[in-house]
Amino acid sequence: MSDEKTAGASAHSRNTRQRQITEHVFESGSATISDLVELTGVSTMTVHRDVDELARRGLLRKYRGGVSAMPSTVFESNADYRMNVHSEEKAVIAAHALARVEPGMSILLDDSTSALALAKMLHRVTPLTVATNYLGAIELLKGVPGLRLICIGGDYSATHDSFLGMQSLEAIERINVDATFVSTSAMNTRMTFHQEPEIVMLKRAMLASARTKVLLMDHSKTERAALHRLAPLSDFDVLIVDDGVADHLAEEMRSQVEVDVAEI
Repeated sequence: MSDEKTAGASAHSRNTRQRQITEHVFESGSATISDLVELTGVSTMTVHRDVDELARRGLLRKYRGGVSAMPSTVFESNADYRMNVHSEEKAVIAAHALARVEPGMSILLDDSTSALALAKMLHRVTPLTVATNYLGAIELLKGVPGLRLICIGGDYSATHDSFLGMQSLEAIERINVDATFVSTSAMNTRMTFHQEPEIVMLKRAMLASARTKVLLMDHSKTERAALHRLAPLSDFDVLIVDDGVADHLAEEMRSQVEVDVAEI
C-alpha cells in the first residue's frame, strides 16, 4: 500500500474511532480513559491523543482520568459533531426535499447538516438560485453550473461553520425566496426549539423570507425540547422526517402540518 493510501486509511480509522468516543461520552455523560481504551481497543496513549483533539475541537471536556460531554448548547451545535450524526436519515430526508425543488426556483438553506445533505443534490435541478449562510454549503455549491449562489455573510462562527450576527440577519431580511429549508435542535408535536437565541433569530428571518417553509428533522430530534421556542409546527408548510419517528407522533404532527415520512 502506498504512503498516501496508508495515510488515508489511518485518517479514516482515527475519524471513526473519535466518532465512536464522542457518541459514547455523549450518551453516557462521561467516561474514564480506561473505559475508552476498552471501547476502542487501542492504546491508552492513542485514546489520550484522540481525547485531546476532541477537546480542542470543543466536543468533549477532558479532566484528570476521564472526559465528559460539553454542555448540550455547545455540543449539539458543533458542526464536526453534527456532520457525522444520523447521516443516513439526513440523506433520505434530503432526497424527499429535493422533490420539492424545481428548476428556476430560488431557495434558502440554513446552516444545518440536513440542509447540507440537500445541497449535495441540487446540481440535479438547475437552473437554481440558492442563498445560504453555511460555509460548508457555499464550498459545495460554488462551482455548480447553472446555479446562482448568494452568500450570506456576517461574523464567522467556527462552532457552526456559518455566518451569524446582525449582518446575516439584515441580509436575510432583504431577500424573498420561493422556499426555505431549515432544521433545528428539537421539536414536539406542536413546537420547534433551539438552544441559542442568535440562531433562533436567523431561522425566524429565513422563515419570514420564504413563500414555502420546509422543516427537515431526523427522528432523534422528536419528543425533545431546547431552551428557546423557534416557531409552532403549524408555521411550516411541510415537515420531512425519517421513518424512525414513532407512528403516533407522526399522526399528532399531521394535525399541525403536512408530514412527509422518508423511508430508509
